Order: sequence, then structure tokens, then C-alpha cells
Amino acid sequence: MATSLLVLLDDIAAVLDDVAAMTKVAAGRTAGVLGDDLALNAEQVSGVRADRELPVIWAVFKGSARNKLILVPAALLLATIAPWMITPFLMLGGCYLCYEGFEKIASVFLHPEERLLERNAALAARHDPTVDLVTFEQGKINGAIRTDFVLSAEIIVIALGTVQDSALITQVLTVITIAVLMTVFVYGLVAGIVRLDDLGQHLIDSGGDSGLRKWTGEQILAFAPYLMKGLSIVGTAAMFLVGGGILAHGIPVIDGWFELLLHPISELASIGSILTTLASMLLNGALGLIVGGLLVPIVSSASWVISALQASKKREL
Repeated sequence: MATSLLVLLDDIAAVLDDVAAMTKVAAGRTAGVLGDDLALNAEQVSGVRADRELPVIWAVFKGSARNKLILVPAALLLATIAPWMITPFLMLGGCYLCYEGFEKIASVFLHPEERLLERNAALAARHDPTVDLVTFEQGKINGAIRTDFVLSAEIIVIALGTVQDSALITQVLTVITIAVLMTVFVYGLVAGIVRLDDLGQHLIDSGGDSGLRKWTGEQILAFAPYLMKGLSIVGTAAMFLVGGGILAHGIPVIDGWFELLLHPISELASIGSILTTLASMLLNGALGLIVGGLLVPIVSSASWVISALQASKKREL
């Protein structure tokens, strides 16, 4: 009996070790989506009135948890009945990341007036007494939950692709762990980011005319806007890196080309491993940028054609 118990405990410990190792790998591969998820949610919630920021984040957090309750069982079922579909879904996800990243960059240069109008509308909603704040907040919440659903699906599929060759129990525990950790981490960090200005102002108000507290508060207030911009930039760059990496590993020809290019670098003494990592990131990012640049006009043209067909049908009716 005692021997059986020790064997069981040893098996449990081995499974937990595998889960911890695979969770670490999966977290690294989902970093690009995580960065974009963090930046998008912080940006969407930032237009809400200061005293309503945390309730809105809590509402989005609950919506994100519901998304995971749908997506995790669906992904695990897919891995059980049709594991061959994981790679195609990963490839689609990689294309989506590349498209989304390039579309964000293109919108800055091609449609700056639309971004300005959105920003002005958010500012007006905070100060215009005629605006229904409940409707405005609900729109923010619904938009954030929709965005979270897409990005959560990508995180879970990437995590599942990482463990698709592992035992079923390892797959289940790893995907669940990633889903829980990512949800808590993202929305906990978003809550901290949107309240940075309040922390800075509190330190200034309680610091007196001089002192370390006041200086720290001033630095936080000055740093907060740059943090938001930095998150957006890092998240966009990570989308190209992760998306390009998924596509490179999923297309044997491209993966072979990359290995040929990286092989001479890897043989360099002392710094070969570092240069190989940097060069691999550069190649993945370049591939992601190229794929995104090809997909944006294709998707835009398809959207235009669909809109034109729908308008034509309405006129006929």
C-alpha cells in the first residue's frame, strides 16, 4: 500500500514537472499575443471616467473568464478528436497576428483622421452630460470582450500546439494553467496601469512641497503616457515575431531556409548562441511583416467586394 502511494505521488510530481516546463514554453510563445492583449485592453479602458475604470476592468475580466470557459474545452476537444487540425489553426492564427500587426501600423499612416476622431469622441463622452455613460461603458466592455475572445483563442491554440505531443493530462493542465495565468496577469496589470496616474497624484498630494514622495509622483505622471505607447509598440512588434515564427515552423521550406541562414552564425565562438537568437527573431519578424503586408490589401479588397455585393442586393430589394 505504501509503495503504491509513493508511486502515485511520484507520477503526480512528474506530471506537475511536465506541466511547469510546458507552461513556461507556452508562455514564451504566447508573449506576442499577451503583449497585444495587454496594450489593447489598457487602451480601450483608458477612455472611461476615472472612478469607473476598475468596475469596467472587472466586468471585462469576467467576460474574459467566460471566453476561456468556452475556448478551453473546445480546444481540448479538438486536440482529442482531430489533432491534425491544430497546425492549420496555428497557421491561421499566425496569419492573423501578422495581419493585425501590419493593419495597426498601416492605420497610423493611412487613416490618422479616424484615430483622431475616435480619441476625440472618447474625450467628449467623459465630459458631455448628454452622453449616456452606461451605454458608453457597456460599449467599451463589449468591445474589449470581443477583442479578448479573438486573442484568447489565439493564446489557447498556441499553448495547445506547444503540448500537442504530450500526454492528455499534461495538455489539459497546461492549457488550463495558461488560461488562468494569462487572464489574471493581463487584467491585474491593466488595472495597475490605468491607475498609475492616481498613484502619482496621491504621492504628489501627500508629499508636501518637496521630498522623495512628491518627486516619485511627478515621475510616475510623466512616465504613464509613455508606458501606454511603449506597450502598444512592443505588442505590435511581438505580433510579427510570434506570427512569423509560427509560420516559419509550420512551412518546412521556410524553416529549412532559416536553418541554412542561421547555421554559420550558430558556429561562431562565445556569442554564436546570442547572435543566432537575435538573427532568428529578425528573420521571424521580417517574415511576419511581409505576410502582414500581403494580407492587408487582400482582406481590404475582399471586404470592399463583400460590402459592394451587399449594397447591390439592398438596392435590388
